[in-house]
Amino acid sequence: MDLSSLSQYLDTLMVQPDRKISLKKDFETDYDHKMMTKEEGEKLLQTGIENLALMQDKLYAHNRHSILIVLQAMDAAGKDSAIKHVMSGLNPQGVKVTSFKTPSKEELDHDYLWRHFKALPARGEIGIFNRSHYENVLVTRVHPEYILNENIPGVETVEHITEDFWQQRFRDINRFEKYLSDNGTLILKFFLHVSKKEQKKRFIERIDDPAKNWKFAAGDVAERAFWDDYMKAYDDMLEATSKANAPWFILPADDKWFTRLCLAAIISREFDKLDASYPRISEEQKKELALMREKLINEPE
Repeated sequence: MDLSSLSQYLDTLMVQPDRKISLKKDFETDYDHKMMTKEEGEKLLQTGIENLALMQDKLYAHNRHSILIVLQAMDAAGKDSAIKHVMSGLNPQGVKVTSFKTPSKEELDHDYLWRHFKALPARGEIGIFNRSHYENVLVTRVHPEYILNENIPGVETVEHITEDFWQQRFRDINRFEKYLSDNGTLILKFFLHVSKKEQKKRFIERIDDPAKNWKFAAGDVAERAFWDDYMKAYDDMLEATSKANAPWFILPADDKWFTRLCLAAIISREFDKLDASYPRISEEQKKELALMREKLINEPE
């Protein structure tokens, strides 16, 4: 199997625009183990990493597009390790990873998209949002009291945060992403779909392994009590914001190596649609290069 042969499967991971979905019913957290072995998948991933390095080189040379990769997931789904492994072959000078934590006082004094605008990649660059502007319709939807910290006019109590409020945010985000894509940004959004059972296993590993203790936070366990609320928030968000110009892909995340393979394969495939290439030089420039080559060869030692 090669990366191109994965294409049909990858199509099933994309949330089609205007489609009603249920993460629980429509998307698996695991994959069909008959598809390939872990060893085969890791070899394919290496090919994918090499493809990404070539992609980045063309992206920089072409200087017409940027790429924004959005990663969303429940805790312990593997976002950090996916970035570490899949992006390992890229030139760090052309990649910027931004992890969005709880907004600072300065950030809360601006509109909720302000800090995300600031982190966008320039032309020729790759930006990775580890969590993103979507936290503003996910964690805040599960905990609407957080919205009150934004000091939005007319939103004085949780009761003011109605369904219309969330629909307006979805429209804001869709417009934001349409503006970016119209100006040359390829937007690829990934939800790493981990099961509650696998998350529990990974939390216990973090507690049992001293080298992983630092990754564990008691608040992560507390949030498990809101699992169903988060799944509902994700369902609504994915339905409302997966568009042709900025699609969502739901990656099975119970096996990290398979998640990484799908991530690399989708990025490579979608980049090819940009038809980015190295700049072409004129005949006059070619003649000048030939003269410079001859001059260098004949240069005294």
